[in-house]
Amino acid sequence: MIKYSYLLVITFFTFTLATAQNDIKDNEINKKIDSIISLLTLEEKVAMCHAQSKFSTKGVERLGIPEIWMSDGPHGVRAEISWDSWDYAGWTNDSITAFPALTCLAASFNPNLSAQFGKSIGEEALYREKDVLLGPGVNIYRTPLNGRNFEYLGEDPHLASKMVVPYIKNVQKNNVAACVKHFALNNQEHWRSTINVEVSDRALHEIYLPAFKAAVQDAKVWAVMGAYNKFRGQYTTHHELLTNKILKGDWEYDGVVISDWSSAHDTMEAALNGLDMEMGTGTDGLGTTTSNHYDYYYLASPFLKAIKNGNIEESVVDDKVRRILRLMFRTTLKPNRGFGSVNTKAHHDVARKVAQEGIVLLKNENNFFPIEDKEGVTIAVIGENATRSMTAGGGSSELKPQFEISPLEGLKQRYKKAKIIHAMGYHTGPSVYDNIIPSKLNQDSLRVEAIETAKKADIVLYVGGLNKSHLQDCEGDDRQSYELPYNQKEFISELKTVNPNLGMLLVTGNAVETPWLDKVNGLIQTWYLGSMAGHAIADVVSGDINPSGKLPFSFPKQLKDNGAHFYGELSYPGDGVNQYYKEDILVGYRWFDTKKIEPQYAFGYGLSYSNFDLSDIESNTNKFNTDDSIKISCKVSNIGNVDGAEVVQVYVGKKKSKVKRALKELKGFEKVTLKSGTSKTIDIDIPVSSLAFYNEGKSDWEIEKGEYIIYVGNASNNITKKIKVKIQ
Repeated sequence: MIKYSYLLVITFFTFTLATAQNDIKDNEINKKIDSIISLLTLEEKVAMCHAQSKFSTKGVERLGIPEIWMSDGPHGVRAEISWDSWDYAGWTNDSITAFPALTCLAASFNPNLSAQFGKSIGEEALYREKDVLLGPGVNIYRTPLNGRNFEYLGEDPHLASKMVVPYIKNVQKNNVAACVKHFALNNQEHWRSTINVEVSDRALHEIYLPAFKAAVQDAKVWAVMGAYNKFRGQYTTHHELLTNKILKGDWEYDGVVISDWSSAHDTMEAALNGLDMEMGTGTDGLGTTTSNHYDYYYLASPFLKAIKNGNIEESVVDDKVRRILRLMFRTTLKPNRGFGSVNTKAHHDVARKVAQEGIVLLKNENNFFPIEDKEGVTIAVIGENATRSMTAGGGSSELKPQFEISPLEGLKQRYKKAKIIHAMGYHTGPSVYDNIIPSKLNQDSLRVEAIETAKKADIVLYVGGLNKSHLQDCEGDDRQSYELPYNQKEFISELKTVNPNLGMLLVTGNAVETPWLDKVNGLIQTWYLGSMAGHAIADVVSGDINPSGKLPFSFPKQLKDNGAHFYGELSYPGDGVNQYYKEDILVGYRWFDTKKIEPQYAFGYGLSYSNFDLSDIESNTNKFNTDDSIKISCKVSNIGNVDGAEVVQVYVGKKKSKVKRALKELKGFEKVTLKSGTSKTIDIDIPVSSLAFYNEGKSDWEIEKGEYIIYVGNASNNITKKIKVKIQ
């Protein structure tokens, strides 16, 4: 598993590298690529298009063309995997910084923080000598049951687009390719490898593709990963419409398309519909049988045979190799590429900062939070999630951090005067995909111990929610219930009965049902926060940090209130063969707003320890042409006693439209940090072009003229002012 030494290249390639400059123009690179392709044999070209191990593809040693090495995932560089199996290689030098899950990053509503996240994780990938980082994920949050939602950036395409671009740009500044995934419509894990998604062109272009488009056109991402599912009867990893026409055609994407592991299904479709690098087909390499040897992949020997017998033109493989070589020039062949760094204080600081800004304060009755550190006060921290590792499990995003500060440990380190006591309450065994190992502990005894512990305390902090086991927040399948598992509803009631001074830290990557909400005085959504989890949680609980996170998705009161579930089984999860996105463009808050359904917690919602006022909200004019930009100004004032941050959110709607529309859609936002008693006036620009809808009759975008309403507030359901404007 050692890369080819660049010192062994032949004279031609040495000259290529020696004369290369950091600012080589694309046309110069293309000339070099063309000259390299002319030196390759057909067999060598085909070999570059498929895996040679679990996470690498072949180079060409005689020409000094290196292998390409990839690694999961979007929240940290995964531990080293064995060559031919999914077993870990057992390295002792592959520990990394675990960054918060992308739901937390989205909740920060801070693109600048996303840039720091990307820079840091890119440095760690470079240190680990990875050429492609398999992330970030931008599939839209359609249902709270999706086991993989924690890896994504929420329910809104504008938010996801604005957050993913700086992440990708800053990963790639390290000469490591980001690989945005999963393209496209992979919005559930249940039946992910077989389900055929049927969705309108409008919903496809307005909801499910914008973040991918931003990744390609704005961030210039170098790699895109295909998805498992079908769309209109064809697998998305090699899809005529998605990959050929939209991605490589309309968007003029010049990078590589990589299959998800085992998401390729046919040689002709893979070859002709845009797949460039096939990974994971058969999944066990040479681990148990030669029948899954890498040479048997669809883009391996069958591809070679099809070219040789004339069924596929050699120009097809040339295009793939051209893209692969371009990827190399951007990464492993980049002069002065650098060495990266891992587990630095700077990376830990970024992980902590993302966690701090992403944590969302959902309820704070009678100012339960923050909790002061006082002599003589006993705080009972109850719950398995107070100590359970949340970097382990979850599927391909699981990590091997150098350390992981648990919520209990973080609170103990922060609270020096108050006494911290702990009890688990329940215990669940570990899980690897669908293999759940039952707990050997006596659950009744754990419950009794927790209740007795709560009785002894002045304050109870229940750390509950989900974990990253199978059928929870985990790749491979979806949650089977919207409610909290392990009888937590009843457990919370029991805790409330013995100690009414009860608050809760909710550890999930998903929305959950909250029938127990009236039992807790305070509720904080903490997400999966990685290495610095406990420190960040303690920062917010203690008041050292004022929470400023906003929900990147809605919490429905009950599952049927969600648009995907409202229409029954055919809408989610489908019938095992087909699935119809019947809510169409009304995803998330668009559904709640338009259907006048009250969510438990709205998109964009989040409380603070301070209070903010939005005033002097106005538009620069009330009439705009289609090529103009609407400028919304807003004075933000911190009228509370605590320094903090508020997120100004700008939505736009059109009531009298010739097409069905959501009541309003997020089109701009800005996070504003203010000292107590201070104010700042901000401007948020909304390009009129961003108000276009996708006209299915013309298969193109169209800006409808007429009257629009601008909504300005701090949550999708908390609007301070509406402004009417006209597009002419």
